[in-house]
Amino acid sequence: MFFKSPSPSTSRTATPSSSPPHRHTFSESLIEENILIAQSIITKWDVHSSIHACNIDSLFSAANNRQEAKQFIKSVNDLQSAMHYFVSHHYGSEKLVQAQNLMQTAMKRLEKEFYQMLKANRDYLDAESVSNHSSATLSSRASRASLSDMEEDSEDEFRSTDDLVSENMERPSVSMVAMADLKSIADCMISAGYAKECVKIYKISRKSIVDEAIYHLGVEKLSFSLIQKMDWEAVESKIKHWLHAVKVAVKTLFYGERILCDYVFSVSDSIRESCFTEICKEGAMTLFGFPENVAKCKKTPEKMFRTLDLHEAISDLWPEIESIFGFESTSDVRSQAVNSLIRLGDAVRTMLTDFESAIQKDISKTPVPGGGVHPLTRYVMNYLTFLADYSGSLTDIIADSPSPTHSPLPETYYASPKRDDDLSSPVSMRIAWLILVLLCKLDSRAELYKDVALSYLFLSNNLQYIVTKVRTSNLSLLLGEDWVEKHDTKVRQYAANYERFGWSKVFASLPENPAVAAEMPIEKVRNGFRLFNLSFEDAYKKQCSWVVLDPKLRDEIKVSLARKIVPVYREFYELNRNSVSRSEPGSDALVRFAPDDLGNYLSDLFYGAASGGSVSGSGASNSTSSHTSRSSHCGRGR
Repeated sequence: MFFKSPSPSTSRTATPSSSPPHRHTFSESLIEENILIAQSIITKWDVHSSIHACNIDSLFSAANNRQEAKQFIKSVNDLQSAMHYFVSHHYGSEKLVQAQNLMQTAMKRLEKEFYQMLKANRDYLDAESVSNHSSATLSSRASRASLSDMEEDSEDEFRSTDDLVSENMERPSVSMVAMADLKSIADCMISAGYAKECVKIYKISRKSIVDEAIYHLGVEKLSFSLIQKMDWEAVESKIKHWLHAVKVAVKTLFYGERILCDYVFSVSDSIRESCFTEICKEGAMTLFGFPENVAKCKKTPEKMFRTLDLHEAISDLWPEIESIFGFESTSDVRSQAVNSLIRLGDAVRTMLTDFESAIQKDISKTPVPGGGVHPLTRYVMNYLTFLADYSGSLTDIIADSPSPTHSPLPETYYASPKRDDDLSSPVSMRIAWLILVLLCKLDSRAELYKDVALSYLFLSNNLQYIVTKVRTSNLSLLLGEDWVEKHDTKVRQYAANYERFGWSKVFASLPENPAVAAEMPIEKVRNGFRLFNLSFEDAYKKQCSWVVLDPKLRDEIKVSLARKIVPVYREFYELNRNSVSRSEPGSDALVRFAPDDLGNYLSDLFYGAASGGSVSGSGASNSTSSHTSRSSHCGRGR
């Protein structure tokens, strides 16, 4: 502005106008009087003076009861009015030179006050304290305390400050008083044409605070090449620190700095933008550049969840990022955050594809002992359970991703028009697909068992584990109750097939009608007991090392077997035991099992303890034909 002299030396050597003397008007007399009053106040606080104790004091200190500051600001306003007048009416007058010199003295004092205030209130102008204030309230008060108001009456500025303080709390906070005083000085210096000096002090002071805060939050400027060389454990540790740091930085540090800049420099949009940009841009670029560099590193499935953590953190904070860094000069910060989101999304999609491929390429050929839960089943379902917790981020990431093109399933399934009817989102479809890939792999692993009953028990165990994981996690929300019920029914079908093949000889050894069997020749009755003994012992010895891990399923199978075996055997036993005893002494060895004994033997099954003897191969004769008829996931087009 024209109030600031282009060159101090030029101002001081200006000569009076050679025009003839003129008579003083009343207004001119008032202006000259104001200059004299301003001179007495401003020179009192001259930073170069050594005769006044106030050189070591602050003009805005509480000890001065803020009256000195009010008078000083009013004096500067009066000088501005005087300089307006003399520039318009008596450009070369000595009074104009005097006013210019006084203005330079005043600005030196305000520069010092501005610096001292920023330094002394460093702890009170921290981002957390500032960000707790209502930005709406501050903006409203800032507009009311504008320079135009101050030109009319400098007291209004301090009333606005007092209103701002009293409106928010009974006792004024140090940070709010400091903010209001900084704004008063900034408004005054900018109006007088000393914006450059004011802004320079502010930028240097506040940038050092922001940079220090970023450092203490653990945010480092790590290049892609450096991150790529680090062990994943070290990178993961950096990610954990970053996840904490980004929330504090966005919600407190950058937000607080934006509020402070907007308030202190509310009279100039360009100044508040340039200040905030220079103070925060570098730290923000470092902060939001880290996730992009992590995303560019080698992808492995175990990195999925930390990658999703990074994506989720930026997504959750995006409204604040967009608002805080809404200036055109901070568009690079917004772009960096978006680029990180894009890179992280690409990494997640790649890892999902790799995860599916890893399931398909599993090469384990050793059957799980006792038909228990396969390690692949545990790994995949635990992975998917964690994945379901990120359904929000996954929805954004895979919403537009194409469906799998290389299917491990038969064409009858892949082309089925109903395959996705029950699934409500791309995430649901993708997770259901991955489970289906797992189920198909389990079908092939079931073929490793020589005993078809054990293969069905294996399928029943694994599908039950999958259903339980879905039912007890967020997967149930994604896949729905229909999916759970459908697969729960399939578990029972596998269990029924296990019973049919595992206990077929026992079922066959029992008479269809025990009452009719009572009229059979005694030799046929003896053979009936012998056949039952052999078949039951064979089934028990073979299966006592088999397992059913789910307690509910284990009990259901035991109850089902007991209902099919014990009542029929009990009737046969009660009708024929006495006749066998009378016909042949020592027949107790022939009738080996009492009906209650059968329940006890069945209750011992499915714990994996091979106390009944080693597994025999008596059921192997029907394995080959049975395998070909098994109802598998892939063959039936689930």
